Amino acid sequence: MNDPTPTSPSAPSARRFFGRHTAAAFLAGAALVASVGGLARSEATSGWHHGMMDGAHSGAEASAHVDSMLKHFYVEVDATDAQKVQIGPLVKQAVNDLMTMHSQLRSARSHAVQALEQPTVDRSALEAARAEHLQLADEASKRIVQLLADVGDVLTPAQRQALYEHLEHLHGLSH
Repeated sequence: MNDPTPTSPSAPSARRFFGRHTAAAFLAGAALVASVGGLARSEATSGWHHGMMDGAHSGAEASAHVDSMLKHFYVEVDATDAQKVQIGPLVKQAVNDLMTMHSQLRSARSHAVQALEQPTVDRSALEAARAEHLQLADEASKRIVQLLADVGDVLTPAQRQALYEHLEHLHGLSH
């Protein structure tokens, strides 16, 4: 049976357009999260963005860092005052949520280390720590996606594109 969907020369172009702008929106949101310390670095490194998540900074220092990163973000996307009022609380709440998850992750890592330090490796404790780690990673991923969607709702397509182009310039990203 023939596919009733008409094919046209513009169909591949539409897919490229959608894919490019979807990637731009995702990267813009990811950059926002990364710029405010929301994305965890590899477990092999200590802490998150500039060490903000390693517990060495006070709440006031972390808040000041987030404010500074938001200022840079606002300039990159040419955010309006109304957008700033909406985006700031979204980002700050997400960072707080992710900081809590990071503390829980440290606890899971500690349980894994304790399981390995026993005279006999505690396989069930290792598995429990692994499962907790995966659950926290899933929760963090969901929280980041929520932030991306929330901020994406506030930004215009042109602002998301401007941020993507800035990231492309900084990181050599390609379409």
